[in-house]
Amino acid sequence: MALSDIAEGLEVTTEQRNRGVATVDDTGRNLGEQLTAFASDLPCDADTAEKILESYSAGISIGETARESGVAPITAAKTLHLLSVDGVSPLGPIGHEIIRDWLSADLSRTEARTLTGANETEFALATFIETHEPIAGSAEVVESVLTPGGDAAVEKRDALAETMSDVGDLF
Repeated sequence: MALSDIAEGLEVTTEQRNRGVATVDDTGRNLGEQLTAFASDLPCDADTAEKILESYSAGISIGETARESGVAPITAAKTLHLLSVDGVSPLGPIGHEIIRDWLSADLSRTEARTLTGANETEFALATFIETHEPIAGSAEVVESVLTPGGDAAVEKRDALAETMSDVGDLF
């Protein structure tokens, strides 16, 4: 059976409307200025949060990001979590279920730590993540830094340009 046999009898009954390209113009404010609105809820100042966010979005580990920013690694991880960055928890979903059981007094802390296999720092960070929601509105502010095509992504793509192949290279 060919593709033409499968498509036989299909017809377009509606047309798609061109709604244009959605744009957001935030050129008047830089990331540091936008993070200032959240500074009171962060474990560090807005300038440090900007450094943490930009380093992490460039692909640098949380530990190295913290060293470059002059803060403890757990402070950098807390900052990233509060700014709606996913993936900073050292535990997986089952580990977070165990922490929720501990927080609701279904398990002792010792049992919870043993079941998660986490060290003290990992357990403390996972507990912080479980008990603190990201700051409302922070996702929209940091989106441009974390999305492909943001400044950090362009810099990384430019740096790796020599290693990337083109579609024509496949033939």
